[in-house]
Amino acid sequence: MSQIAGAPATPYKPPPLWRNRDYLLLWSGQGVSVLGSGVSQIAFPLLTLFLTHSPAQAGLVAAVYGLPYIVFSLPAGAYIDRWNRKLVMILCDSVRALNIGAVPLVAALGHLSIGQLYVAAVIDGTAFVFFNVAEVAALPRVVDKSQIPEASSQNQAAQAAGALISPPLGGLLYQSLGRAIPFLADSISYAVSVVSLLFIKTEFQLERTAERRHLLAEIGEGVTWLWRQPLIRYMSFLTGGLNFAGNATFLILLILAKQRGAPPALIGVMFAITSIGGLAGSLVAPRFQKRFGYAQVIVTTTWIQALIMPLFVVAPNVYVLGALGAVVFVTGPIYNAVQFSYRVSIIPDALQGRVNSAVRLIAFGGIPLGTALAGVLIQTVGAVAAVLIFAGFEIGLAILTSLNPHVRSAQSHPETVPA
Repeated sequence: MSQIAGAPATPYKPPPLWRNRDYLLLWSGQGVSVLGSGVSQIAFPLLTLFLTHSPAQAGLVAAVYGLPYIVFSLPAGAYIDRWNRKLVMILCDSVRALNIGAVPLVAALGHLSIGQLYVAAVIDGTAFVFFNVAEVAALPRVVDKSQIPEASSQNQAAQAAGALISPPLGGLLYQSLGRAIPFLADSISYAVSVVSLLFIKTEFQLERTAERRHLLAEIGEGVTWLWRQPLIRYMSFLTGGLNFAGNATFLILLILAKQRGAPPALIGVMFAITSIGGLAGSLVAPRFQKRFGYAQVIVTTTWIQALIMPLFVVAPNVYVLGALGAVVFVTGPIYNAVQFSYRVSIIPDALQGRVNSAVRLIAFGGIPLGTALAGVLIQTVGAVAAVLIFAGFEIGLAILTSLNPHVRSAQSHPETVPA
């Protein structure tokens, strides 16, 4: 039946995400990859401690993983806006599968060393930079713009579920089957991600018609766009500060658990308990995003993280440590869903790679320093002092965020900002 002349057009309503084949392939493939990465994530510091008996070395290995973000993030964003994003993701996960898979192979030959762990961390971290920027830029192409908050929350849920299962699984594999076996599991998960990407039909970028310019000019365009958005600019630095302290927390919790006599399997259980909070947060994130304003969510979650951290000092056992971590992890998906969906909704498609790479350079750039500093502090002044130092830093962030005028006046549902 034809539409009556003059009648308003029926607004387009995209199909639900569970009927979006390409999104489900992307979501499930990355869910498996997150599970595998979580398994090796707990094995990296445990294996480093076994080889070196040094918390500082454990922190440095984790820091090396994050260094490529500082070096490659901005050029990666420019190249992602030039290249085929899907092909980049496939190549990156193929490299990661071979790289991480080499760890158990070398271990079986009896030649595993701390040097190889550093090399594996650098290669994996470099591939992650390009993969992550491409994945973020591709999401608005795979789902409708109106579904970005929901898709973001579901991605957070997959990450939280992986984080719930992977620590005890990683600890069990490490303790029962061999110290290098978690890396084999991670290698297989990357292979699964590659297969899922191969079956996705959607193009991950619009057709590029503009003439390519010098790489630095293209990078500058993305950085300039970001700098002219005061809210996104501040949120980039806030997220960087929270990541700086949050990734230090992982190593701090691991060392505190070991000081309380917990074996690797029980340490895995502790991190699984913390991940329950992440899963819960991802499930309620869409409701919080609809019910509360931008400022309410950002300020409240920042304060919760700051006030919980000092309590790690008085936690009597790994179960209480895990429960406190779970409270912190509840806030992460809620915070991320709000700030991430706001950002990607207003960035033009042609700038997605460059702007998000600039944001992620700021947001992730402090991770290596935070992790390395945590290891050094634990070894020099002790875990308790390290907790209090990082807690003081987070309280400072919470105060600044509460007073920031751009956060306080932000709209929950932004209008698209022109390029």
